[in-house]
Amino acid sequence: MTIEHLDPDLVATVDDSGEVHKRTPVRYDRTMEFFAAVLFADAQTVTRMSDILMKVHDRSYGKNPVTGNDYDANRSSSQLWILVTAWHSILYTYEKYGPGKLNRDEENEYREAMSVAAAFQTINPEDVPATRGEVLKFLDDWRQKLSASEAAIRNVDHIIDGFETVEPDLPKWFIKLGLPFLRWSIIATYPRWMRPMLGVKQSKLADSLSIALWRPIHEVLDSNPKLFLWLLKRICPRAVRYMEPLLLKTPAKTPRVYTPAVARRMFDNPLTPLEQREELLKKRQEGVGQKSYGHNHHDEILEFAYADDVEAAAKVLDAIEEVDLREVHKAG
Repeated sequence: MTIEHLDPDLVATVDDSGEVHKRTPVRYDRTMEFFAAVLFADAQTVTRMSDILMKVHDRSYGKNPVTGNDYDANRSSSQLWILVTAWHSILYTYEKYGPGKLNRDEENEYREAMSVAAAFQTINPEDVPATRGEVLKFLDDWRQKLSASEAAIRNVDHIIDGFETVEPDLPKWFIKLGLPFLRWSIIATYPRWMRPMLGVKQSKLADSLSIALWRPIHEVLDSNPKLFLWLLKRICPRAVRYMEPLLLKTPAKTPRVYTPAVARRMFDNPLTPLEQREELLKKRQEGVGQKSYGHNHHDEILEFAYADDVEAAAKVLDAIEEVDLREVHKAG
């Protein structure tokens, strides 16, 4: 997901806050927390987290010193770039380092899930690519918009040294052995035309070795969920609460599945992220909005909120459905 730094205005939001360098482990952990929640958490939790992320991103705006453009982390185009590059990277990595390509039905299901995930960001649903071909066209269309500033190269280099920067508490011998392997593995997923832009280069042999080494690791983790959880607790502990039920096959508390629209009606904030953005922008224009983060800020981290009673939420939905039915009968 480091390739998202090639959006010049998006990387300005990252670099100006300085959080990737100052709070690398926490920044990585919270990113994995949000992605894991969107994939596997209950509707109430994801909706609340989405609203909190809107408030966090609302403070990330300013002037890009490289392009002179105004940058804004909640901008729809940048959020769409993040969504598509993230979901495509996850799938591509699974195909390369895991068991291979999904079948057609599985991939269609994956693309549908990506569209649902888009509803929790400031993204127009109609802009979300629905097929692999549309994703590849989207990425190809973006190619002419991409550029690598010094900030982009600096942040990417910091992230792909993850064993030192993300997990500094790992044993020194493990970091020393694992650091080159992690770099090779990440770079192996980059298109070759993109590598010079990111200031990295790597041989085809190193690409092939990375793939060959990861596949047996994937098989071991896939067949040993407790080992996988042990690893997750050390790499991204905030994501464990969402991954653990999946890996241990814990039954859901309720079989209900909610659309993003219904979830928002249930959990106090019916406004979509796009509608919330309009309100936040209006406040900013009126001079009563949130102030932007300062460079290398030390502000307290706004933690995500979690669902505390899924059964109570289900009762709320029942009440909403009863009201809707009464309205239908009145109309009839």
